[in-house]
Amino acid sequence: MHVTRLVGLGLTLGTVAMAGATDGPGQMRPLSLSDCIQMALAHNLDVQIQRLGPELAGLSLSGAYGAYDPNFTASAVRASSSVPGGVDEQGRLFPSTVNESDRFSAGISGLTPTGFGYQISGDLADNYGQNAFGAFERGQGSVNLRMSQPLLKNFWIDGARLNIRVNKNNLKISELTFEQQVMNTVAAVQQAYYSLIAARETVKVQEKALELAEQLLRENKKRVEVGVLAPLDEKQAESQVAASRADLLGAQSNLRISETRLKNLLTDEFSAWQGVSLEPSERLEAPAQVFHLQDSWSKGLSLRPDLLQARLDLERRNIILRYDKNQLFPQLDLVGSYGLGGAGEEFSGTLAGISRRDSPTYSYGITFSIPLSRRTARTNYRTHKTELERALLQLKKLEQGIMVEVADAIAQAQTSFERVKATEEAMLYAVQAYEAEVKKLENGKSTSFQVLQFQRDVTLRRSQAISALSDYNAALARLALSEGTTLVQNNITVEVK
Repeated sequence: MHVTRLVGLGLTLGTVAMAGATDGPGQMRPLSLSDCIQMALAHNLDVQIQRLGPELAGLSLSGAYGAYDPNFTASAVRASSSVPGGVDEQGRLFPSTVNESDRFSAGISGLTPTGFGYQISGDLADNYGQNAFGAFERGQGSVNLRMSQPLLKNFWIDGARLNIRVNKNNLKISELTFEQQVMNTVAAVQQAYYSLIAARETVKVQEKALELAEQLLRENKKRVEVGVLAPLDEKQAESQVAASRADLLGAQSNLRISETRLKNLLTDEFSAWQGVSLEPSERLEAPAQVFHLQDSWSKGLSLRPDLLQARLDLERRNIILRYDKNQLFPQLDLVGSYGLGGAGEEFSGTLAGISRRDSPTYSYGITFSIPLSRRTARTNYRTHKTELERALLQLKKLEQGIMVEVADAIAQAQTSFERVKATEEAMLYAVQAYEAEVKKLENGKSTSFQVLQFQRDVTLRRSQAISALSDYNAALARLALSEGTTLVQNNITVEVK
């Protein structure tokens, strides 16, 4: 099978065209295992669903970086107030006053990845109106820079950095989740494909059994007619024909179910496959395998996506614990500011004063704050520390479970391979015994009942041989899944961009 690449959360595949969408009713569709795997990777709904996971995680990570996006603010305000004139208590007249102002302000503020915060702002105001001294107009403005840098709490990690690191971790986990889904799908396709081959072969076995039963019935009828056999032998043969026909119907039903299961894995348009019969182009074989438990353990503990996800989750918990530990420190920030002011009769005069740096201002210092009770921070730290300890134990349990799973998979594969040889021998001996018994019946040295027993045994042994072959191939697929080598063995590369 050629290398299958998943690029940009998509699939660049040499995929066989989905001819099932145009095949007519009752048409046979030959498919190799490689064809089925490629179709599943391109059209399986579970794969398509999980393929969106890394994309969503990437969007969350991109959004987390928004904490460092500068924030721009601006405002323009006009205000007016007036006080009517009148006479005070001493009988003196006082004039009315009118005060109007136009104020403009703008600023940019933001945060850097070191926790350094900044704010650059500027404002202009023009005040004018009428008072007791006559008309007046006065403008003023300033440009200011304010800065702060945490020295203890929020120094090596803060909420923004925590969110980014956790989202990076989640992105890796989502990629491994997608990879695990691809592996599960490939393994499911393999097992469904082997089951379909076995189901088709079982139908052939039952058809042969029915053919033999009908042949024996015809021969028994002839013998009954000439008086060589009793009518009871004919009834026994008829009973076997009816039983064989029922077994054939059951095998055909199982074949349809096996086809449906495989189709469900291959397509996202199930109705397009209605009336199409799948015909596997490969045969069940039993290739000998050399099993190395230590090697399989090493693969499972280094390649399994679920184990890698658990380790990433442990890393995520460590990040959160580090943040919680930093939150136990008091708030100690280095702060500073610098500004330029200006004043004049109009905006132009104000701006000229700022440019001449007539009124510079600056400040620097530190601010300190600590809650009298750090109960929340301490509780969070202890809680996440305990959860980390539990996650470590869960990781150890998962590693041990993988070792047990791999060991069981190897044992099952070995046993299945031995069953293949044993069932093949049993089938050959059953066929030889049946043929010998038929000859004895022809020579009048056996009975129809005995031949029927041998016939049923032949059918059983053939079915068992097919089942053993299917079980062995399925066991190899499960072993690869347990080791985490499913993609490697099928030359599939998962690439997420």
